[in-house]
Amino acid sequence: MATGGEVREGEIAAALEAIVLAGGAGARFGGAKLTHPWRGGVLIDGALGAAFAAPARHVTVVTGADAGVEAAARRFAAICGQAKRLRLVHCPDHARGMGATLRAGVASLPAGAAGAYVFLGDMPLVPASVAPALAAALARGAAAAAPSHRGRRGHPVLFGAELFEALGALAGDQGARQMLERLRARLALVAVDDPGVLVDIDRPADLDGLAPG
Repeated sequence: MATGGEVREGEIAAALEAIVLAGGAGARFGGAKLTHPWRGGVLIDGALGAAFAAPARHVTVVTGADAGVEAAARRFAAICGQAKRLRLVHCPDHARGMGATLRAGVASLPAGAAGAYVFLGDMPLVPASVAPALAAALARGAAAAAPSHRGRRGHPVLFGAELFEALGALAGDQGARQMLERLRARLALVAVDDPGVLVDIDRPADLDGLAPG
């Protein structure tokens, strides 16, 4: 039983999960976006690094269109010594959009999860410091938490377990955007200085503006 905010925060963090959505085809990129070479590895390595740095029991990578993502995730986890935390889930209806991959990830979560971070595979610059701050917001009673940079909501988003059923009913390619908007004050926005929470890669040209690693 929690006896105070600090203990409660520890209990929440000990029961969190992380999901990396990596099922898209990357059509605007020309295909194989997440396995495109980047900083000595591949693009998805950035999101995987942030997810493994989060206070989460496991990191579930939801695969789909790109057959190389599974091997890339296994390689990265092995290099980082995190192979035991990696879970791989294939979404057979990935072509239906982000909502489908998110549903697959949430449906696969182990029992007892207090919440789940949702990372996007094409956001390689999310700082490791963000995830603990989101967990603290959830422990203070928020239904969900997300970083905010200069007034713009970014990623990852941490969803409390009370929202899992709603996430499981998502459809289309908009992910959970509308659901987050309906939460209003129950969505905690954590201000951060790092713009990496907003940087996503849609086209090869988007990589040109990133500083070398």
